[in-house]
Amino acid sequence: MKHETIFFVNPIIQSYRRHKDRMSQVWHLTRRWFWIYVMDSMNAQALPQVTPLDRGNGIPLYHQIQRQLMEQIRSGALRQSDPVPPVQEIAARYGVSLMTARQAVRSLCDLGLTYSRQGKGTFVSNTKLEKNFRQVMSFTEEMKTRGTTPKSKVLSFRIQVAPAEVRKALNLSAGEKVFRLHRVRYGDNVPLGIECSCLPVWLCPALLKDYDTASSLYRTLELHGVFLMTASEVVEVGRANADDAKLLRIAPRSPVFLFTRISFLEDGKPVEFVKSTYRGDRYKIVNRLTRVRSDGATTP
Repeated sequence: MKHETIFFVNPIIQSYRRHKDRMSQVWHLTRRWFWIYVMDSMNAQALPQVTPLDRGNGIPLYHQIQRQLMEQIRSGALRQSDPVPPVQEIAARYGVSLMTARQAVRSLCDLGLTYSRQGKGTFVSNTKLEKNFRQVMSFTEEMKTRGTTPKSKVLSFRIQVAPAEVRKALNLSAGEKVFRLHRVRYGDNVPLGIECSCLPVWLCPALLKDYDTASSLYRTLELHGVFLMTASEVVEVGRANADDAKLLRIAPRSPVFLFTRISFLEDGKPVEFVKSTYRGDRYKIVNRLTRVRSDGATTP
């Protein structure tokens, strides 16, 4: 009788265990799909809002997409080492061709904002800003074109007798006075460079009073009818001294770019002399060249 009871109970126990195992599997699968759904929903909500492209303003579509992606990088929506959305996704989200999407992504690589890895995709880089040598632009203008918020910390702003180097560069007479503006330049609150600008006082006598140091110097000059139209700039490499390193928050003797710039009015008169030190880990120098064919035409 005892053996018969065991024989009868065993199938029930085995059936219960099988049912329990199936229920456990169902529970684990349900929980897994629940969390997949939650994470997908969170990711969908985290995707930056897409601003519709303006197809009638004359600005190329790829450039409009580039600016939106730059803003996502600037705002932190896309962080260093984050993958940039695939070109297929960009094309679908903006309603453009794959060629246009590729051009937008490639332009970010050209600016040094992203880098591509074969077979893996495109990723946000440790951003280096490209120094623009093709236009006379203020630091403020240059930062804004790259979607970066500019800021300056004024170390000194005064009138003084022009040093010999400035006097020679600007063709000034002995004893002639200049404005000397010494600033640390920031992009998105990161110190990028130190600039020391000198301009003759006769150029804009009210500059010391009228210039808002939080704004663009070039813009202030333009409001006074002074337009800097051309410039010559020499680039050298060096190492940061202790004082500059402290202001730039880098180690002493870190690599830096040294810029010397002379800006001219439309009539060719030199009116601005600038010496700058910029971080080598945040800037790169890019020149785009053309080749002149033997028949005189240019080719890219």
